[in-house]
Amino acid sequence: MNERRLPIIVGTGQYTNRSDDLADALEPLDMIVRVAEQAEEDAQCRGLLERLDSIGVSNILCWSYADAPGLLAEAVGAQPTDKVYTTVGATAPQWLINRAAERIAHGESRLALIAGAEAMRSMAELGASGRQQRWRRWAAPKAMAGDARAGLNDIEMRHDINMPVRVYPLFENAIRAHKGCSIGEHQERLALLCARLAQVAKDNPFACFRDGKTADEIRTVGPDNRMICLPYPKYMNAIIRVDQAAAVIMTNVGTAQKLGIPKEKWVYIWGCADGVDLWYFSERLNYHSSPALALVGRRALEMADLSIDQIDWFDLYSCFPSAVQIACDMLGIDEDDRRPITLAGGLPYFGGPGNNYSLHAVCSAVKRLCRERQRKALVSAMGWYVTKHAVGIYSGMPPEREWKRVDSPEDQAELDAMPHPNLVEAAQGSGTVETYTVVFDRAGEPEFGIVIGRLEDESRFIANTEPDPGLLRWMTQEEMVGRRAKVRHDTETGRNIVAIE
Repeated sequence: MNERRLPIIVGTGQYTNRSDDLADALEPLDMIVRVAEQAEEDAQCRGLLERLDSIGVSNILCWSYADAPGLLAEAVGAQPTDKVYTTVGATAPQWLINRAAERIAHGESRLALIAGAEAMRSMAELGASGRQQRWRRWAAPKAMAGDARAGLNDIEMRHDINMPVRVYPLFENAIRAHKGCSIGEHQERLALLCARLAQVAKDNPFACFRDGKTADEIRTVGPDNRMICLPYPKYMNAIIRVDQAAAVIMTNVGTAQKLGIPKEKWVYIWGCADGVDLWYFSERLNYHSSPALALVGRRALEMADLSIDQIDWFDLYSCFPSAVQIACDMLGIDEDDRRPITLAGGLPYFGGPGNNYSLHAVCSAVKRLCRERQRKALVSAMGWYVTKHAVGIYSGMPPEREWKRVDSPEDQAELDAMPHPNLVEAAQGSGTVETYTVVFDRAGEPEFGIVIGRLEDESRFIANTEPDPGLLRWMTQEEMVGRRAKVRHDTETGRNIVAIE
């Protein structure tokens, strides 16, 4: 093993803007420059940014630049030969780290910066105030790395499944039925899980919501915690309206030694992998598992030569509780395991800065590993709708085996070939409810239902319920998964309409 080429993280930077003064609002690029400079300062080595040969930036949702990595390079005085801006998806930071680590290990890069930011909060408040944004000119990106497909297909969108708050509850209700829990029992489990995240955010100076909500506060529906989509009240949902940025600087051992970067700043990447489930969630075999995450986790652990029991800390992607539960199940983490499941605090409490949350998780892991170097941390990232997955394993100690990725194109080919039910666009006949949710309006009243089911021939349908208040309230009180249903196609709207027996 060539130890001088081992990839390491040597500096981190984070920024959160909580100011109510709009004069303090920074555009995303300025936030990224700030955290990049902080990362250089953290590495205790002047001039690192000028030496960068690679810059990777996570897709920015609130604003668009023609060349975000290029503008960043110009701002910090770098002339990188490798510049990457990703497509949409919250695996972006971990994927960029995995990519940079591989290039560093192969001698293709010596100094890399991975960064990202969101300014949704400032953008919304500037818009509401009527004040003009004095940000750099908006422009479509000239190039993006990754799969640029939308996260939802036409049939899903046609049935008003058009945002994460309506998709992840479909996974959640399927998980509850799979585990055999009652609605009440499961809500208690979810509240306790979320409270674990909130307590970590309470102690994180970069978290947006540091009130340390209790399980009772999280599960109790009220004016400040209205139901969004069954079974998630507001406090269980990721909050994207935040201003946050993060950055890490990566290099290899040999370069760190040459530049005099203190060894106590080095954190090693032991294992990494990434992969994709069947792209559209309506294609999946079921709604309580993720074959891609199971495979990606296994490959990262194999590369690190570790078992899941040898990991000390986790930051499992946590946009919604279903994401955490699927990660635990796929990685082999028991429900009663008391190891930390987040280091940053989770997207509902730390904040959900678009595609960039997992970079904050990595920064949090690096800081802890610099203090407790023998420990191992695993960060998982998830994009779209339990679609894209990336995992990284980190330690303050060097790995004990050759640095070599073990995932391969054959892995993705295996995932792409996974069996799955046929989705019927115009469904007609009898079937069984596979999962469901009820969408609530802002007044806290049930508005409509979404049902996914199987017809008699095991093909899948997506449908909406009739706008019947009695039916919708019944759906919030009784288990619907497994119930018989009749579905018909409405040619006028192009939607399937379901009646549950």
